[in-house]
Amino acid sequence: MKKTALVLGGTRFFGKHLVESLLEQGIDVTVATRGQSEDSFGDRVTRLTVDRLDRDSLASALEGKSYDLVYDQICYGPTDAQNAVDVLSGKVGRYVFTSTLSVYDATGEIWSESGFAPCTYDIKYGPYTEFSYTEGKRLAEAVFFQKADFPVVAVRIPIVVGLDDYTRRLHFHVEHVAQEVAFEMPNLDAEMNFITSQEAGNFIAWCGTADIKGPVNACANGTIAMRDLLALIEETTGKKALVQAGAEGSPYGVPTTWAMNTAKAQNAGYTFTNLNDWLPQLVRDLAAGK
Repeated sequence: MKKTALVLGGTRFFGKHLVESLLEQGIDVTVATRGQSEDSFGDRVTRLTVDRLDRDSLASALEGKSYDLVYDQICYGPTDAQNAVDVLSGKVGRYVFTSTLSVYDATGEIWSESGFAPCTYDIKYGPYTEFSYTEGKRLAEAVFFQKADFPVVAVRIPIVVGLDDYTRRLHFHVEHVAQEVAFEMPNLDAEMNFITSQEAGNFIAWCGTADIKGPVNACANGTIAMRDLLALIEETTGKKALVQAGAEGSPYGVPTTWAMNTAKAQNAGYTFTNLNDWLPQLVRDLAAGK
C-alpha cells in the first residue's frame, strides 16, 4: 500500500520541491492550503482547503483522516503548533516540521542541534504575531517535542536560495551591485550557510522516512563570508559593491558568523551538495535575469 503524506503548505518555493520529491517516491500526497495559490501538480495530488491559523478549520478539514507522514511548512508559533498536535493526535506516523537556523543566536559559533533544546524550553502560548520569527519557531518546536503523541522531526534550515526565491534576498545583492546602489552590511567577515530550494525540499522529504528523529540541521556543505559573496557578485557583474553605513540594510546583515554543522544528518545517511559547486552559477543566472 502507498504511503500517505499531508503537506501543510507546499505550493511555492521549496514547498513545491518537497511535494515533487514525495510524488517521485510514489507517495500519495495531499496538499492543504487556503486555496489562494495555484499549483502545478495537476491531478497528481489531493487538495484540501484549510485555514492553518484556525483550529476549527483544521479540525474540520482533517476529520476522519490519518496520514503516515505530515509535513508542516507553515507553522510559525506555539498556538498553531498545539492546534496541530491536538487535531492530529493518534492520526500521524511521523511529523516533519520545517524550522530554522534562527533558533540559534548569531554568536560566531558553528551550531550543532544541542545549541537549542526544545524539550526543556518553557512554553508560552499565543498567536504567532505576538512573537518574533525566532521566538515563534522556538516555541513551536517546544510544543511539538513536549506535547505531541507522534514522532517529530524539526528540520532547521538556513536562508534558502534559488531562482524561485520569492523573498529575493540573494537577488537583492546581485541587483544592488549591478545597479550600483549602496547598501549596508555590518560585518563583511561574517560567514553564513545556505541551501537551495531544491535541496531543502528533497531533504525535508527524506526526513519523513529516514532513521532520524528530533531536531536536525540541513544546509549545503561549506560557508561563505559576506566579503567573498560580494566579490563573487562583483566578478560576475563587473561592478563594485557600494557598502555604506546608513544605507538600506542587507538581508544578510548579520553581526557575526551564523552557521551550523550537519553531522547528524550526514551520519544518518544524507549527502549534501557543496556550496561552492552551485553558488557561482546561481549568481550568474540571477545576474542574467533568469
